[in-house]
Amino acid sequence: MIQKVTLQIAGKDLVLETGRIAKQANGSVFAQYAGSAVIATVCASSESVEGLDYVPLTVDYNEKYYAAGKIPGGFIKRESRPKDKEILVSRLIDRPMRPLFEKSFGREIQLIPTTLSTDQVNPPDMLAIIAASAAVHISDIPFNGPIAGVRVCQVNGELVVNPTYEQIENSTLEIVVAGTKDGITMVEGGAQEVSEDLMIEALEKARSMIVEFCALQEKLRELAGKPKLSLAVSSYVLENSDAIRSAAYPKLEAACFLATKQERHDAIKAVQSELAAQHCVQLEDENQKKFFNALFEEMQYEILRSSILNNGRRVDGRGTEDIRNITCEVGILARTHGSALFTRGETQALVVTTLGTVFDEQVYDDIEGDKRENFMLHYNFPPYSVGEVGRMGTGRREIGHGNLARRSLDAMVPSKEDFPYTVRVVSEIMESNGSSSMASVCGGTLSMLHAGVPMKKPVAGIAMGLITDGKGGPGDRYAVLSDILGEEDHLGDMDFKVAGTQDGITGFQMDIKIAGVSPEIMRKALDQAKRGRLHILSIMNQTISRPADHISEYAPKIVTLRIDIDKIGALIGPGGKNIKALCEQYSVKINTEDDGTVTIFGKNTKDAEDAKIAVMGIASDPEVGRVYNGTVKRIMDFGAFVEILPGKEGLVHISKLSRQRIAQVTDVVKEGQEIPVKLTEIDKMGRLNLSYIDAIDPNGAAPAGDSSGGHNEGGKGGFNKGSRDERPGNRPPRR
Repeated sequence: MIQKVTLQIAGKDLVLETGRIAKQANGSVFAQYAGSAVIATVCASSESVEGLDYVPLTVDYNEKYYAAGKIPGGFIKRESRPKDKEILVSRLIDRPMRPLFEKSFGREIQLIPTTLSTDQVNPPDMLAIIAASAAVHISDIPFNGPIAGVRVCQVNGELVVNPTYEQIENSTLEIVVAGTKDGITMVEGGAQEVSEDLMIEALEKARSMIVEFCALQEKLRELAGKPKLSLAVSSYVLENSDAIRSAAYPKLEAACFLATKQERHDAIKAVQSELAAQHCVQLEDENQKKFFNALFEEMQYEILRSSILNNGRRVDGRGTEDIRNITCEVGILARTHGSALFTRGETQALVVTTLGTVFDEQVYDDIEGDKRENFMLHYNFPPYSVGEVGRMGTGRREIGHGNLARRSLDAMVPSKEDFPYTVRVVSEIMESNGSSSMASVCGGTLSMLHAGVPMKKPVAGIAMGLITDGKGGPGDRYAVLSDILGEEDHLGDMDFKVAGTQDGITGFQMDIKIAGVSPEIMRKALDQAKRGRLHILSIMNQTISRPADHISEYAPKIVTLRIDIDKIGALIGPGGKNIKALCEQYSVKINTEDDGTVTIFGKNTKDAEDAKIAVMGIASDPEVGRVYNGTVKRIMDFGAFVEILPGKEGLVHISKLSRQRIAQVTDVVKEGQEIPVKLTEIDKMGRLNLSYIDAIDPNGAAPAGDSSGGHNEGGKGGFNKGSRDERPGNRPPRR
């Protein structure tokens, strides 16, 4: 039976429907808003696995090109591997939902939200988050939801909920907020140096809408919800758990507070191995071994949290606001355009900047329309960065962390008009123990400045953590941690990353593992993050605080100029003939825009500047009195025709080739020879008369012979390419 619920937003209906499409899934919801529609389905495997210590959840958001009336670009005309955008939306759905599934359910869960229609006005990703949550909530899969997602933008000074694409494009703040009716659990977004006060205001506005969306899903469950399946509660318990705990706990307390990550890891492993040897017979049972390992993680969880809350002491000995030692280096790679090594404690990013041309821009073929980007940031996390063996490749984590770092820097990257290069930043994580994405932001700033990219302001990032003795509510004890370690991220209650300049926030990401955080905790976390960010910026500025004066000699040279719009055709020429000839002659690439902007890309400065002179020559009319470097195209008995600009020729009469009388033109010039000539006259018919520079007397005297400079004895004249001189005695012989 079909069931629907409706909520009006900005004058349009948000409709959640079930019972009509994909009825064989455990849960299915068809969501519509304006011209956008998403079908979200969830399925669980039939068999459960007892004792799982993780949630086997997969989220595969996908967009169909037919949703926007498009056919996929490229050779293969069907959707294939997920695009980065689809992976990022999958992460937006996964992160707030995953903590709300029960590990003891023990079954694989696959959630597939699919965009079936889009009006290219309202983004379908927030619709997908709501549809995905609703599908799980009405299904028979145990779920402590529902959740909802909301996008908030600041447009013209006003906060707008679920804005259109146009509003997003013109916004100074864009964040996606997800959570339950009890509180916010995830935030991600970027901004243009907004204040902490505005960020909190935006979060509060999002929270009120999340409550409404969750209530809508509750109504749908009342109408069409299925009874929940039972959990696979394990009947196993760890034998001798009290004895193992008593023996291991004091040794773990010592091991957990050694100076370095590797020392802590080795010491904890030694304690665990010692106890495992004492209980080896018991641990031959795989379930006993699994619970034994879980007990050790539980003890580490207790030790870390109690030390911070009771003593203000973290595992590496720092206080809650202390930031690890930071070192910054630039220029460590000789042939790259810009390079930097940013090290913070045991987290290290080698970041490289490469400058390219407009032909290197990233082109996106998405359902909301094609677009190009001239700033890219790619993040790589090789297994050696954590001392492990693993597969190389780009996974969802790399794409998500790279996107956060890119958004954090994007607002401070100069516009294409101010810096006509395509900028690619690659962050190679060399070591990782906490917040490698924020190290990528810091290293990215250093690397771009070293490459000569005129950033508006330097950007730094910091990761914050949270430890509570409750659920983050009023009255709970808590500690906000600056510059968290990997252990504090894994065992803490919040991973909260903030990037920005000295004047405001540019990037923001938060994942909360508890029901929510109070406004008081959010305020403290943001204020503490700002102090940490300013501290990191002060250290970075000691190494490099402004862009290098010159870009690398190995970077392409780019020259930009503007020509009259009506000259673009002349520059390009029939079938691109003129522009291709220029590219070949000067070993450059030339790009033209409809507004008359011409960009020249050369391997060196000389080629680019020479090409610029040629372009300016084509785009400008010949000027009497100006000297041109021309090419002899044809030789006649009475003179030589010289091309001074592409498509524009003039005549150097034989009398203008030398200050002495000469017998024939070839005594002075040959076809193909480049010679300096001066434009002496443009006659009434538009023909150009030239004089060879070497034939001009420094004192201003005319060359020997006829002083008229015309095409025939005793007369004046000129010649333009494509025309024929019709005067007697001056016509080329017929062939």
